[in-house]
Amino acid sequence: MRGFPMKLLLPLLLLPCAAMAEEIWVTNEKDNTISVIDVATLSVTRTIETGERPRGITFSHDYSRVYICASDSDTVQVMDPETGQILHNLPSGEDPEQFVLHPDDRHLYIANENDAITTVVDTETRTVIAQIDVGIEPEGMAVSPDGQMVITTSETTNMAHWIDTETRQIIANTLVDARPRHAEFAAHGAELWVSAEIGGTVSVFDTGSKAEKAKIGFAIKGVHPDRIQPVGFEFTDDEQTAFVALGPSNHVAVVNAQTYEVEEYILVGRRVWHMAFNSDKSLLFTTNGVSGDVTVIDVASRKPLKTIKVGRFPWGAALRP
Repeated sequence: MRGFPMKLLLPLLLLPCAAMAEEIWVTNEKDNTISVIDVATLSVTRTIETGERPRGITFSHDYSRVYICASDSDTVQVMDPETGQILHNLPSGEDPEQFVLHPDDRHLYIANENDAITTVVDTETRTVIAQIDVGIEPEGMAVSPDGQMVITTSETTNMAHWIDTETRQIIANTLVDARPRHAEFAAHGAELWVSAEIGGTVSVFDTGSKAEKAKIGFAIKGVHPDRIQPVGFEFTDDEQTAFVALGPSNHVAVVNAQTYEVEEYILVGRRVWHMAFNSDKSLLFTTNGVSGDVTVIDVASRKPLKTIKVGRFPWGAALRP
């Protein structure tokens, strides 16, 4: 590099570091914004405007686009994460709450709370290709690892609806406890976990038989049972451990995913909704709606490390590696 001007070389040396920066994107319901947290510094580096009442958030598989459920704008917004600019809106049905991106990286399955339907949108043609009648007030969405099954949970009907992605038909309905909010496949697709906010439980189903195989309850010393309301949850890579957000109890439960026993509770901010890991899953970020902040948990020690102030009523979270 002899003779190469240092003022030209320096920006090139800095490029790999910038490209490797990890971020956690957090939707703020009341501010109509996204707070972008730098994982290295554990600080907010950007605040980006969105449509009204942003909730669900997910990235395309190559992270070149970010999808945002702007619930009160009745749309899914597609954003360029580099610039923060809205590229276009997708037709989503009324009041999109949560969604899930199919493994084909093309089809979004969206829960429409007001209409009691699941809308399927082709993100390339930007068209609705199906609308599936489900129970009252759908919210939670999950897709199996092989992409053959999608789950919608309905809060008022208290059901998980099993949707065949080829026929786009419901093939089974399973009862859960009151007000199911979130669903995830586990055990490499052999299990479905569903949280019940008012019921205060997480139900575990065998995906083959659709039968319930376990039910996880929670009890925190000094916290009234009515305040223990399971909502979002996340699994470690080995699927040995699940972290469950317990709403207004202001705690996250650590659950052994093999025995279904609660191992401990972690105190976080007020009204914890959802969570996201960093890329190596050494840190877990929780969205705390009422306190308007994010708690950073060290996964190895299961201790909170830091509280990061974000916007008003943070709700969803997603990793951008």
